[in-house]
Amino acid sequence: MRGPIAIVDYGMGNLRSVEKGFLKVGVDARVTSSASDVEDAPAVVLPGVGAFRDCMRNLEGLGLIEPLLRAIRSGKPYLGICLGLQILFSESEEFGHSRGLDVIKGRVVRFPRSELKIPHMGWNTVRFRKRPPVFEGIEDGSYFYFVHSYYVDPAEEGVISGTTEYGVEFTSLVWKENIVATQFHPEKSQHLGLKVLKGFGEFARRG
Repeated sequence: MRGPIAIVDYGMGNLRSVEKGFLKVGVDARVTSSASDVEDAPAVVLPGVGAFRDCMRNLEGLGLIEPLLRAIRSGKPYLGICLGLQILFSESEEFGHSRGLDVIKGRVVRFPRSELKIPHMGWNTVRFRKRPPVFEGIEDGSYFYFVHSYYVDPAEEGVISGTTEYGVEFTSLVWKENIVATQFHPEKSQHLGLKVLKGFGEFARRG
C-alpha cells in the first residue's frame, strides 16, 4: 500500500481516536484536511459526529467534496463512519432538507417517536445480510457502539449489508463495491471495532 490512508478532517468529531485505532492494529493512517492528500491516498476514511448540513458545508468550504467523489468513483476503498455513512446518501431531513453526496440513492431520516430514548446511544447488535470482506471473522449478531438520532433509508435494497433493531429495523452497515460504511463507531467498539479497522487496512492494501 503506497502512503497512509487519509482520515478526512472537516472540523467535526474526534478523529484522533480513529487514527489511534488504525495505528494500534498496524495500519498507517493519518488525519488530513488536504484535498491533495485525499487524491493521493490509497484509501479514504470519513468519520464524524454532528449535523449532516454542517458536515456538507465544511467539506465544501475545504474543497473536499470533489476529491472525495473522485476517490469513490475511481474505486478507491472508502470507509464511512456514522456521519461518513449518512452523507453518502442523496438527502437528509435533519434540520430541514439538506443535499448529500448522492453516491447512494436514499434518505437520512429521524427515528420515529417512541418510548425509546433518542439519540440511540450504546451497544447494539448488527445482523448481516451480506458480510463485507472488511468484517471477515466477525460473528453475526456482534455488538458495536452507536450514538445517533438519524439513520439511512436506502432506495436500493442491495446496498444493505447489516441491520440493527432499535424500535425499528434500520440499516447499520452498507457495502457497495469499494464502499463500506457503518452507522456505529468502530473506534469506540473495543476489540471488534479494531478488527474492523484492521480489516479495512487489508482491504485498502488489496485495493
